[in-house]
Amino acid sequence: MEPLDFPQLLQRYAELTVRVGLNVQPGQRLVIMAPLHAASFIRQVATVAYQNGCPLVNVMWVDDELTLVRFQHAARNTFDEYPSWLTDGILQCLERGDAYLQVGGGDPDLLKGLDPEPLAIAGRVAEKHNYPLRTHVSRSSVNWSIVCVPSPAWAMKVFPGETAQQAESRLWQAIFTACRLKEADPIAVWQQHIANLRQRCDYLNAKRYQALHFKAPGTDLTVGLPAGHLWAAGAGKSQQGVLFTANVPTEEVFTLPHREQVNGVVAATKPLSYRGSLIENFSLTFAAGRVISLVAEKGEDILRQIIATDENAGRLGEVALVPHSSPISQSNLIYSNTLYDENAADHIALGRGLQFTMRDGPKMSEEEFIQAGGNVSLIHMDFMVGSGQMDVDGITANGAREPVMRSGEWSFK
Repeated sequence: MEPLDFPQLLQRYAELTVRVGLNVQPGQRLVIMAPLHAASFIRQVATVAYQNGCPLVNVMWVDDELTLVRFQHAARNTFDEYPSWLTDGILQCLERGDAYLQVGGGDPDLLKGLDPEPLAIAGRVAEKHNYPLRTHVSRSSVNWSIVCVPSPAWAMKVFPGETAQQAESRLWQAIFTACRLKEADPIAVWQQHIANLRQRCDYLNAKRYQALHFKAPGTDLTVGLPAGHLWAAGAGKSQQGVLFTANVPTEEVFTLPHREQVNGVVAATKPLSYRGSLIENFSLTFAAGRVISLVAEKGEDILRQIIATDENAGRLGEVALVPHSSPISQSNLIYSNTLYDENAADHIALGRGLQFTMRDGPKMSEEEFIQAGGNVSLIHMDFMVGSGQMDVDGITANGAREPVMRSGEWSFK
């Protein structure tokens, strides 16, 4: 097979996004939230969607530079303002049953060094307005997906010392490799990859562990699992029965922690990018499910504000396992982007639990979900805790321990 050129790989990326990520159905509309720098790619996605029977593609554009301008120049008493028409419009699309694509890849250092108070206010307001959208995602009410398109600023963060053009080219190639787009038949390779992840889920669902224990340098954490927890991975299924892949790429299997049964300390192994700021070298201590203390080398004030978003933001909503041998991990890159870094390492998420990871969860009210052990919050924030030094044990109903991962790799076939 001859090497593919950039336009061919980009076309494959658009096809993978529409056919595997979203699995847009004939007659189904598509709504997209995307940054301006991704416009060329979005046009290709729209072309593939229309060719597959989509009647209408709606795009909501966002711009990093406009976001920065606001925080640099707007009056301090105006950060409780929010463009509610934006989330209202997307919500209307989701309630109608449209597929939903989110595109990331902005500057991870966009808001570095700015006054944290306006950032915190704007963040809380945004989380409140986006809460209905998160509810749709949590319940898998529609087929949705997240992909990334490199911006020059993001690329130069991953490849410092390169020119913007060189860095962007290298990051595109890393994305094409991580998404398996250089294989002879990427769609078939993805189908097999998803099947392999599903087998991991089947094994873990059959085990019905009561808890997981994570042990690594700086980490000694026990995460309880509710009785009705379900392991999920790769392809999910919307309430309309449409298979979709929420994260492209994806390497994880994940489930629901019990909101009141997390105890111990956990150290992050990669930086966390949150709304244009980086939080680095941090650790959290949990007791009875809640964060009781934290330290961070950089961004500690931002991390504290995140956990103070609401009364449940300091509890866990997701626990995920990723082998250290995943292609993203083996690239040896720090992406400073949650979609990519979380698929390089075991991770956990503060905030809202995903209701589809609980038996009958999508049918539950929020109160019922909480009663069953799930968490409800305005936020859902993943951060990475895994490495090649991580051991994970499954704890059975009788208290026995079984190896799940050793030195960052699966302990079962």
